[in-house]
Amino acid sequence: MALSDLSRESLLPSFLYSASPFTAASRLASSASSYQAAAGAPAPPASAFGGAARGGKPFSINSPNEKIEMYSPAFYAACTAGGIASCGLTHMAVTPLDLVKCNMQINPEKYKSISSGFGVLLKEQGARGFFRGWVPTLLGYSAQGACKFGFYEFFKKTYSDMAGPENAIKYKTLIYLAGSASAELIADVALCPMEAVKVRVQTQPGFARGLSDGLPKFIKAEGAAGLYKGIVPLWGRQIPYTMMKFASFETIVELIYKHAVPVPKSECSKSFQLGISFAGGYIAGVFCAIVSHPADNLVSFLNNAKGATMGDAVKQIGVLGLFTRGLPLRIVMIGTLTGAQWGIYDAFKVMVGLPTTGGVAPVPAVEEGKAIA
Repeated sequence: MALSDLSRESLLPSFLYSASPFTAASRLASSASSYQAAAGAPAPPASAFGGAARGGKPFSINSPNEKIEMYSPAFYAACTAGGIASCGLTHMAVTPLDLVKCNMQINPEKYKSISSGFGVLLKEQGARGFFRGWVPTLLGYSAQGACKFGFYEFFKKTYSDMAGPENAIKYKTLIYLAGSASAELIADVALCPMEAVKVRVQTQPGFARGLSDGLPKFIKAEGAAGLYKGIVPLWGRQIPYTMMKFASFETIVELIYKHAVPVPKSECSKSFQLGISFAGGYIAGVFCAIVSHPADNLVSFLNNAKGATMGDAVKQIGVLGLFTRGLPLRIVMIGTLTGAQWGIYDAFKVMVGLPTTGGVAPVPAVEEGKAIA
């Protein structure tokens, strides 16, 4: 995915390349170069380290012609921006599927199947009804994506450093799981209010047209605290989902490069790497849908029924229903969604000059000026 310097400069947010003073000893130059090599990205030229290698004078990242330093504030900002594009746009695009899925969970007698569900919605609400709730979907999942991907990269690096060089390699899957769980815990706090309004708008015809009138009505009916009524089942849905999403993706991509691709990742074209990202994301998405589906049914039930409890949901839906109601549609939706999210996220990283995700082990802390791969 090669972009000209001019197109990159016009597309990228300027804050990623704003002046940023940095002071360090000369060993930092070799450390950052090692980070880049370990992650599969070309090391920056020695001149990029400017005064840092010549006595502690500050230097700046001035334009898209220069690479973003791995694990720098600009790196995490880029990952956050990529997460916004990845999650917000993809969730908004599958709003019709989400709408049918939520109604199948809430009213299975009326919405008996995927095809009949679309037919009922088309008959009662028209074609415009398929995108009911798209605004809270876009805003909520954009905020969630920012926290999910940005904090995942941060926690993955932090936990790798805490584990030390040998343990970071040995327990890399545990690091993926812990990093993704920590990130999602924060991300769901940003998502929960918009998710509550979205479900109410989508499953109660006549409640509201969208976010602008739906949010005030929701707060009037249940108070501001009601927006977080579903936070516990949301954590129950999203944290296992995200742990599976990141850990399985990282593992699948690593296995593909190890066993199915005859050349090292660094020698593959960027377009080929993005294809691997989509394929790995789709497979991971299938697992995500299965492990998080019971909690997804609980979230839909609680946000639809005023004053309902999790006990009410289990009693009405049944234990088997929690695992199976709406599952086929959600597998299709989440598989496509997760594959697209990883594709968009890694495409954004490539666009700003960063390597795609996966294929290499976590990079632990640097000791004595040497990076341990």
